[in-house]
Amino acid sequence: MTTGASTPTYPARPRRSRLRTFLPLGIAAWLVLEIWLLTVVAGAAGGLAVVVLLVAGFLAGSAVVKRAGRRAFRSLTETLQQQQGGGGAASGVEAGKNEGNGFLMLGGLLLMLPGIVSDAIGLVLLVPPVQKALGRYTERTFERKLREAGAGGLGDAYTQARIHRPDGKVVPGEVIRDGAPGGADEPRDARPPLGY
Repeated sequence: MTTGASTPTYPARPRRSRLRTFLPLGIAAWLVLEIWLLTVVAGAAGGLAVVVLLVAGFLAGSAVVKRAGRRAFRSLTETLQQQQGGGGAASGVEAGKNEGNGFLMLGGLLLMLPGIVSDAIGLVLLVPPVQKALGRYTERTFERKLREAGAGGLGDAYTQARIHRPDGKVVPGEVIRDGAPGGADEPRDARPPLGY
């Protein structure tokens, strides 16, 4: 028994990014590895040693985060004072001194997380040459991605994200309201509409 109605076709689903596919799996594997390493350490050194290790990591991490926060706040206040005083940008020595606060804070947060692998990565992030190398790599990657996107700046990137719809359709246009209250002599509101 066949009807004449055709089956509706739906557009193909957009392909899922690799990050969205593998990130949950990576987090689950990391958690299993952390728990397994803590049980191995507890079996070798005892449960009290694991508790001391976790508390020491948390305390060290909180001290590092506090220090990085103070450095960042001090840098912000110095920059604001220089701008208010009419001074130029910070000198190269000050810029080098304030470099790496983000990686310092990330290292402290990783130290605060319970686990041995996160503590090891956090300790590596506290080493200044590693911070500088990661900072250069991150900056190069960010600049390359901006060049590939062809965006002239953040405003252009926002406009491109706003214009292109998920279905690929772009409909440029202007909203013209018919029959404005008060007649044609009344000035029109120049603001764009709130939403689409």
